[in-house]
Amino acid sequence: MKRLSFVLLCLSFLTLTATAQNKPNFWDDVQVIKKYDQMYKPPVNPVLFVGSSSIRKWDDCTQIFAKYNALNRGIGGAVINDITYYLNDVVFPYQPKQIVLYVGENDLPNDAVTPDTVLNRTINLYKAIRAKLPTVPIVYISIKPSPSRDKFKEKAVASNALIQKFFAGEANTKFVNIYPLMLTKKGQLRPELFVGDMLHMNAAGYAIWRKAVEPHLLKKAQSLKTKD
Repeated sequence: MKRLSFVLLCLSFLTLTATAQNKPNFWDDVQVIKKYDQMYKPPVNPVLFVGSSSIRKWDDCTQIFAKYNALNRGIGGAVINDITYYLNDVVFPYQPKQIVLYVGENDLPNDAVTPDTVLNRTINLYKAIRAKLPTVPIVYISIKPSPSRDKFKEKAVASNALIQKFFAGEANTKFVNIYPLMLTKKGQLRPELFVGDMLHMNAAGYAIWRKAVEPHLLKKAQSLKTKD
């Protein structure tokens, strides 16, 4: 009997371990967001900031964009496919009047990822958004020039160019190219815009983003067309 109990205990442990291992990337992070939404009701029809850690770490985003009814739902470490996967959790439930998107930089370090890969993943994300929110304006922030990822410069610049060309042919979209805005006049990197890891920005870096993004934000709510 004791042996049977021990076996059952081991099987239970293995099942729990397997379940934990099979969780999608950032599953726990998203559950925290959903629990937070249950505790604190999110704003109605917000300007939704979503994407990777450069969004998540924009700590004063909701304060500085308060008049736009801003909501920050970034996921630190996310790649493009992660945001696509979690659209039903971190985008669609909020019925945003506008989406501000930054994601793609974390895709660059993968050797198998090319600029075309970044473009195609971005197109898939865009189409997935449009399937539910066909007319909601989207502001896409280009990949930024992080000093810690300077070796991926060519890939970043090429990805930005491809994505900019794609969005130029799409309605209700705006491509905001912050890459050159975060360089010196001679095109050199500006480490002073970043914290110690040379990947995430400090207040000076976010000030550049604010100046570039704010002119494209919607103040007034508009009627939203959604699909079930």
